[in-house]
Amino acid sequence: MNTGSDEPGEVVAVAADETKTDGVKSEQGLGSRAPEFIKARRLLHLSWQVCVFIIGLAVVVVGIIMLPLPGPGWVVIFGGMAIWATEFVWAQLVLRWTKRKVTEAASRALDPKVRRRNIILTTIGLVIVGVIVGIYLVKFGSVMPWKIKDQ
Repeated sequence: MNTGSDEPGEVVAVAADETKTDGVKSEQGLGSRAPEFIKARRLLHLSWQVCVFIIGLAVVVVGIIMLPLPGPGWVVIFGGMAIWATEFVWAQLVLRWTKRKVTEAASRALDPKVRRRNIILTTIGLVIVGVIVGIYLVKFGSVMPWKIKDQ
């Protein structure tokens, strides 16, 4: 509880983007990040939000199209979400949740036990693939599968 007024009993909420006492800036608050002169005019702000939504939607759609094609589909989708997050609270919440989950997954992946398990499974998989390739080369030589005739 932070009292920012001289009046006793009056409590003022601390803005989410204020600097903490240790000098580290806390997480920025939710809401529109449009310039103040745009937020001051209702019709202009609504137009701004529509434009941000359309641009974000276009980027997300391009990302969805890139998912089955070569390209960074998920990165583009999250880029579109970041565009939406400049204006919409729901997108900011989705991005915060996504960042939290990615951070948790990264910390789990860096756990020594998990890394050891992944290295062991990768090694086993490579040995299996090597054995299959070896069997193929012994049986057919270096002939490609589409050129193999009944042997």
